[in-house]
Amino acid sequence: MSETHASPPPLTVMTVNIHKGFTSFNRRFILPELRDAVRKVGADVVFLQEVLGTHEEHGRKVGEAWPDAPHYEFLADSIWPQYAYGKNMVYPKGHHGNAVMSKFPIVHFQNHDVSITGPEKRGLLHCVIRIPGQARDVHAICVHLGLAENHRQQQLDLLCAMIHSEVPPEDPLVVAGDFNDWRRRANDRLWETCGLREVFVTAYGEPAKTFPSIFPILSLDRIYVRNCSVHLPVVLPRKPWSHLSDHAPLVAELHL
Repeated sequence: MSETHASPPPLTVMTVNIHKGFTSFNRRFILPELRDAVRKVGADVVFLQEVLGTHEEHGRKVGEAWPDAPHYEFLADSIWPQYAYGKNMVYPKGHHGNAVMSKFPIVHFQNHDVSITGPEKRGLLHCVIRIPGQARDVHAICVHLGLAENHRQQQLDLLCAMIHSEVPPEDPLVVAGDFNDWRRRANDRLWETCGLREVFVTAYGEPAKTFPSIFPILSLDRIYVRNCSVHLPVVLPRKPWSHLSDHAPLVAELHL
């Protein structure tokens, strides 16, 4: 009788820009509602952008609903025992940046400053995730690129240089986040320079429209992969997400 081997379970990843836990124009603090919505997705690894580490003034104004812990810890809570935070923007009353939450051990992480001259501070948060039963670690890079086109092009170069120097060519790699790439210039560049495929382009022929979430017309958010296959990536529905973020979240099931 031939021996059969069960295929490893897929890895579900999610990315969303959470706008520091506030609705558009900072009208209302909705981080607790956002946490509930993220939990319901059930992703194994979550890529977050615009996550508050701390903000003294917001905490005083919001009152009891403001968590005592940093927002990435509040979001992770008991669902994602592993998390990493990369501080990008620092100001007198606090700081914010990118975060990765994982159900599996994060054995190493590093935040790379890719800020270009000017007021915008940007970073690439690189996490190495160890999944039981997998021969190779998974590399996860959380991205939030600049608003200016020339800044984004330089930051894409820095991203590819980092991948070449820090990610073994055989290891599974996921790069996700808010690319602000409304001109759709990143896809060809990332494929040609470091072999990254965008999951929606691969599945459907074009990147997902994610901004503004109430009626998406721009493709700002992306999930790129290398050394893994993707099954049916989805844009999460307007309800409840258009109320929780101005970016529609993306979810993809990866097979390593």
